[in-house]
Amino acid sequence: MDPTRIATTTAVLGVAALLTACASGLARQDEGAQFRYQDYAGAPVDTIDTMGRVSGWNSVSRDQLVLWTGVNEAWLIKVWSTCRDLGFANTVAVKRSGVKITRFDQVLVGEERCQISEIRPVDVKQMKADRAAAKAKP
Repeated sequence: MDPTRIATTTAVLGVAALLTACASGLARQDEGAQFRYQDYAGAPVDTIDTMGRVSGWNSVSRDQLVLWTGVNEAWLIKVWSTCRDLGFANTVAVKRSGVKITRFDQVLVGEERCQISEIRPVDVKQMKADRAAAKAKP
């Protein structure tokens, strides 16, 4: 096969994959809007015993994110309203003093330090069950 044609085909496939990823990302956001994390959040807690592991995160709003510490374990974290960039962040980190995350710790968003004001456990199993039930309805 001609090297120019290989390069063109590779570029087209790359753009198609990128557009597919963007489209699926938008679909996930729309699906998540029906099942908001806040609807499944429990009472506030003082600490999260993460044992040093955080497997992922999702920005929920300007002052909220969800930290995932396991497949069925998530925490809704609210930060002070002075945090400006959380809704647009590509990466975040948690500045903590030990293995546990507490309300005295901070979420780092770029150069910004966002003070944690509230931590609430998310009932992920119930949220997944409700999503499955909604998909099963005709």
